[in-house]
Amino acid sequence: MSTEAVTERPQRMTAVMREEETVTRLELFFDLVFVLALTQCTALMADDPTWGGLARGLLVLGVVWWSWVGYAWLTSVVDPEEGVVRLVIFAAMAAFLVAALCVPGAFDDSAFVFALAYGVVRIAHIALFILASRDDPLFRKSVNGLGVSTAMSVGLLLAASGVDGTLQGALWGVAIAIDTLGPFFFGAEGWKLAPHHFAERHGLVIIIALGESIVAIGVGLTGAVDLGVVTAAVLGMAIAAALWWVYFDIVALVSEQRLAEVEVGRVRNEMARDSWSYLHFPMVAGIVLVALGMKKTLGDVEEPLKLVPTFALLGGTALYLLAHVGFRLRNLHTVSQRRLGLAIVLLALVPVVYELKIPALAALAILAAALVGLIVSETRMYGENRARVRNELRHGTHT
Repeated sequence: MSTEAVTERPQRMTAVMREEETVTRLELFFDLVFVLALTQCTALMADDPTWGGLARGLLVLGVVWWSWVGYAWLTSVVDPEEGVVRLVIFAAMAAFLVAALCVPGAFDDSAFVFALAYGVVRIAHIALFILASRDDPLFRKSVNGLGVSTAMSVGLLLAASGVDGTLQGALWGVAIAIDTLGPFFFGAEGWKLAPHHFAERHGLVIIIALGESIVAIGVGLTGAVDLGVVTAAVLGMAIAAALWWVYFDIVALVSEQRLAEVEVGRVRNEMARDSWSYLHFPMVAGIVLVALGMKKTLGDVEEPLKLVPTFALLGGTALYLLAHVGFRLRNLHTVSQRRLGLAIVLLALVPVVYELKIPALAALAILAAALVGLIVSETRMYGENRARVRNELRHGTHT
C-alpha cells in the first residue's frame, strides 16, 4: 500500500468544512424523509380529529422538527457530501425513516421504536458535530452542551414509551422543552453557520410543508371529482399559493440579507436560532394544521367542519401569520399590523364558522379571500418600495 493511501484514510474520517452557500443534493435527499414525517403527522391528527389528537400530532411534529433543525445547523458547518459525513447522514436517514413510519403509533404500540429511532438520529447528529468541532474549543463547548440536552430529551422519550395517558404527554412536553431550550441556555457563541445556506434550507422546508398541504387535497378526496371538489381544489391551491407569497415575496429575502450582514458569532447565531430554528416551527405547524383542515374539507365539501378541523384550517393560518409577525419583529424590529390583525380575525372566526355550521367549502372560500385580500393590501401599500428592494436583493445591492 502506498504512503498516499495510508495518509488519505484518516482524512476520510474527518469532517470537511462547508465552503459554498448552496444547498447540496444530499440535503435535498435527506429532506425527502422529512416529507414523509410531515405527512404522517397530518395523518395522525386526521385519524383522531380531537383536541387530544391535535396535541399529540403537534408534539410529534415538534420532535421531528427539532431533529431536522439539528441537521440544518450541522450541514451549514460541514459539507454533507464529503468524507464520513455522507455515510453517517445515510444512516441517520434510515433511522429518521423508521421514526416517520412509527409516527401513527408514537403514543401507542410503536412508542419505543419511535424513541429508539429518534435517539439514533440525534446520536448521529451529535457524533458529526463532535467530529466537526475537534479543533475549535469554543465550538466543542457548545456541542457538549447540546449533547447533554439531547441525551436528556431522548431519555425522557424512552421513558414515555413505557407509560400512557397524561404522564406520557407530560414527558413528551418536557423532552421537547429541554431539547429546544438547551441552545438558549448554554449560549450561542460557539456555533458556526453559512447564512445564505441556512436561510435557503429553511425556505426549502417551508416549500416542503406547503407541498404537504397540496398533497392533503388529494388524500382527502373520497368520492367523485364533481364541481364542489374542483372548487375546493382551486381554493386550496389559492390558499397554498397565498401562504407561499406571504413568506417568499419580500420578508424572507430581506431577513436572509440581514442574517448575512450582522456580526459573526453570538449576534448572528442568536438571530438564526430565534428566527429560523424557533419561529419557523409555528410556521410549519400552521401549514400542517391547514393541511389537516383541507383534508377534512375534501371529505365532504357541503358539510360543515367540526370544531377541531375548523380550528386547524383557520387557527393554523393564524398561527402561520403570527409566526411571521414574530419573524419580522425579530429581524426588522417592526410589526406587521395587517398580518397581526388578520390572525386575530381568523381566530375570532373559528367559533363563528363552527356555530353557524358554515359548509366546509364556504369556510375554505372565506380563508382564500382573506389571504388574497392581505396580499393585495400589502402589495398596494408597499408598492414601489417593495419592487425596489426585491430588485436590489436580486442584484446584491441592498444595504
